Amino acid sequence: MNKRIDIQVWLLCLALGLPAVPAVAESLSIQDREAINRLSTARGHSAEEVNQLLDQVSRAGERGLPTEPLANKVKEGLAKGVEPRRIDLVLKQMVGNFESAREVLQESVEKGMVDQDQGNRQRAMESLAEAFGRGATADEVRDLARSGHQQGQRMSPDMLGVGAKSLAVIKEAMIPSKDGAAVVAEGMRQGYRPSELADLAREMKRHGKDFQEGRLTTESIRDQISRGERGDRLFRDEDHSGSGGGDRSGGGDRMGRDRDSGRGGRDDRGDRSDRGGRDDRGGQDDRGGGGGHGGRDH
Repeated sequence: MNKRIDIQVWLLCLALGLPAVPAVAESLSIQDREAINRLSTARGHSAEEVNQLLDQVSRAGERGLPTEPLANKVKEGLAKGVEPRRIDLVLKQMVGNFESAREVLQESVEKGMVDQDQGNRQRAMESLAEAFGRGATADEVRDLARSGHQQGQRMSPDMLGVGAKSLAVIKEAMIPSKDGAAVVAEGMRQGYRPSELADLAREMKRHGKDFQEGRLTTESIRDQISRGERGDRLFRDEDHSGSGGGDRSGGGDRMGRDRDSGRGGRDDRGDRSDRGGRDDRGGQDDRGGGGGHGGRDH
């Protein structure tokens, strides 16, 4: 049934002359299935409980959604002793975030703002889903795609994903969404690489107290970016003065928290979706680094 619907959507896009983002089915690997069963048995859960989790991951894969972060979340929860019913709720929220990510990405491709042939679509979907899990909304990301889009040029899916995630990180510093989006969009227009956008967001979060108390403003940061200032110089004076009260700590146990529902267990420093492969302008990211996926647990 799902396959027939996908074919119908593809034919409709073809008839209307619209680019279609392919929804390729992704199956749950044998290794992940075996690892989940081992963890479930060790915790004394019934076969029925674990099969519900496996079925949910498999159904998501049949709809073309990434299964690896979902399987990793199941393994993480079981290893930490979380009850299957709680893991099931987190999975449902993650699947919803992935569905929203695919919808926004498809819309951006159809409107000519994103070039689906650049970058890594699945990595972009994971970044978008993480952004939604951390508090960004689909409408905010749509606005970001429009405002960050340079006339006559299309951004990569990776750029949209990292831009959305950067906005979510900035919002965690209690900076208004509209102000944070204006900064991120300006960085996108000025040709910031995905890694630079991610670093900018982390610095703004780290200096969250300075923004809240008026020592820094998003307008001043945006103006500096518009004049060509790169992210590594924007907060130099503040760092020398010893200010900045943002969160420098790493991640703890985030299982079950709403903002972690779409993340697959990553924090804003651990994700490398913005560092692997090509940047949105077609060049190699000079910072190197790995791909967008964490390693499997086996």
